[in-house]
Amino acid sequence: MMHHRTITLLCLLAMQILGSTTLWNAYTCHAASVGTWKAYMAYSNIKEIEQAGNIYYVLASDNLYAYNTQDESVTTYHKMNFLSDCGIDHIAWNPASKRLVIVYANQNIDLIDRSNNVYNVSAYHQKSLTDDKTIFDIYIYQQYAFISTGFGILKLNTATAEISDSYNLGFQVNYCYIEGNRIYAQSQTNGCYAANLTDNLLDKSNWTRTGSYTSHTKTLDPLLTEAVANANPGGPMHNHFGFLKFHNGMLYTCRGWDSGNRSETTSEVAIQVMTAPDEWQIYQHEGISEQTGRGYFNMSALAIDARDPNHVFAGSRNGVYEFQDGKFTTYFNNENSPIQIFNMQSDSPAADYQMITGAICDGEGNLWILNSLAESQSIIEFTTNRQWVSHNFPELISYSASNYPVDRSLPMLKGMFIDSRQLLWFVNDHWYTPSLYCYNPTTNELTSYTSFTNEDGTTLTINNIHGVAEDLQGNIWVCTNLGPLMLTTDEMFQPNPVFEQVKVPRNDGTDYADYLLSGVDITCMAIDGGGRKWFGTNGNGIYLISADNITQLQHFTAENSQLLSNNIEALAIDGTTGEVFMGTDHGLCSYMSDATNTAESMSKSSVYAYPNPVRPDYSGPITVVGLSLDADVKIVTASGTLVAQGRSNGGSFIWDGCDLKGNRVASGVYMVETATSSGGKGTVCKIAVVN
Repeated sequence: MMHHRTITLLCLLAMQILGSTTLWNAYTCHAASVGTWKAYMAYSNIKEIEQAGNIYYVLASDNLYAYNTQDESVTTYHKMNFLSDCGIDHIAWNPASKRLVIVYANQNIDLIDRSNNVYNVSAYHQKSLTDDKTIFDIYIYQQYAFISTGFGILKLNTATAEISDSYNLGFQVNYCYIEGNRIYAQSQTNGCYAANLTDNLLDKSNWTRTGSYTSHTKTLDPLLTEAVANANPGGPMHNHFGFLKFHNGMLYTCRGWDSGNRSETTSEVAIQVMTAPDEWQIYQHEGISEQTGRGYFNMSALAIDARDPNHVFAGSRNGVYEFQDGKFTTYFNNENSPIQIFNMQSDSPAADYQMITGAICDGEGNLWILNSLAESQSIIEFTTNRQWVSHNFPELISYSASNYPVDRSLPMLKGMFIDSRQLLWFVNDHWYTPSLYCYNPTTNELTSYTSFTNEDGTTLTINNIHGVAEDLQGNIWVCTNLGPLMLTTDEMFQPNPVFEQVKVPRNDGTDYADYLLSGVDITCMAIDGGGRKWFGTNGNGIYLISADNITQLQHFTAENSQLLSNNIEALAIDGTTGEVFMGTDHGLCSYMSDATNTAESMSKSSVYAYPNPVRPDYSGPITVVGLSLDADVKIVTASGTLVAQGRSNGGSFIWDGCDLKGNRVASGVYMVETATSSGGKGTVCKIAVVN
């Protein structure tokens, strides 16, 4: 075995050989290797605190962290490192077994000890019951946790990690407790019941009503709250990421309209921007309602000024908010702009519905917004000289309902993006006229797609169109509940355009094929630097499809990966690093992919490899970045012997550290030789391998 001091000396030698610029790029720009997952969880809203000696376990924003008062260290817990699931409802410390009971919203249960060993108790979560499985409370007694549910009480042995008994009382138990030799079950619907601990508690007849329900509201112990006051895990403020946009090296996020069915607090409306890895800027959110006199709700989309990344507009349920350097500056609504309210009577409660469900800034800095459910507005422009211009089209004012006196603009105009031709695309994500639109700002023309016929001549019955994106060839992809559709550049403006459902050959000796992801509800998509398609879904996780659209490269689910949830609300990709950000209904996570944006040219300063040097304890992929499209890559020894070769994936090339025979290469410095796809001269970088 190589001595640690020898390894260190070899690494220092490698640093001298490789040069400081290469190492700076490798270590600062790519801390995570390809294939790694990361969670970006919120811990701001403290709900419960449990003390275990010098360790305080804190349930905050449905996530868990621990504060050690001895060394003042903070440990965060999530699916990426320790836990089995996401979305924690309750925690309780059992001093007898020295284990923390963790109950999730989906009724899964974890037990964790002070050494961070986790024991999953999934029997209740997996059990199919007609009864209400909701868990309301945890009561600790000896080595047991008595768990109050929608039908009775579970008795969990925390020492053996097994459910000992299940007391089906036939009614909701909000909380339970033990006094003397009796156990009490408090039910908000049925009153208070009790039984002797020595009785057969499985028999409902042994439980008798002793009185009315006594409310029991858990409050945070001020002493415990004070004890963890200095513990700050950092991260975002809340876990709602229904809108994601990567721009200028920063990830811009807000709640998004897809999160609208979940309750929100003032802090959960906040715009959150990741300015650097694990560094978050939380935009002003407090005091805005008081300044505007209107409710501050549902940030649905963000528009970033191309001239100033700190100048941001937010479309919301109640108009447009303008921010500069994270501070609120201007509010636009029906009183100072063409924006119209849901109900034209300004004193109506509907005045808080001025639905701006789409927003984007063009390359010159002009703001474009979509005004849904408006009487005569649809597309509105706010120019750089701060003038409002309406661009209205009759086909967008076509939503009728029995309780509306006049037709309104379509109910959910969203998903705005500007393609490579400077055309503005958006969709109507509503059962009433699910549709796709293309607006040309230069000619002020709107193209409507309200009927969808595939290449086989079948007119598709679509209920939802969630989003739209452009691939590297300029084709337009539409995210529907029936799967993805592709509108090619040839069909784009035909009188009766064909929306292709890509056919994937079965390769079973027949000529049969299946439509790509047929029947999968596609909620969002993103295209990486290699031209591959990332599809987020409603309930089916994330699919990665090859650039030629016919090979499924990955299917990540919450069950087979560290993905936080199978419900994906938004996707965004950092083209420089290949990190794919995934907004789920349980928060934000990411996956480091093996494709980055291509470079127009390859130079010694832009082409480098990471990790570099490759240490003996590393066996993962080695990534070369900064490559041009379809670049030819060869890796050779110092004497010129070829050990690996291939083509770039976008701007990246992955090497497994093995030679052409599949054997791990020897220690040494290896040359990465590149050439353009046309055979033009590329550049050379070095990789040091230490075994």
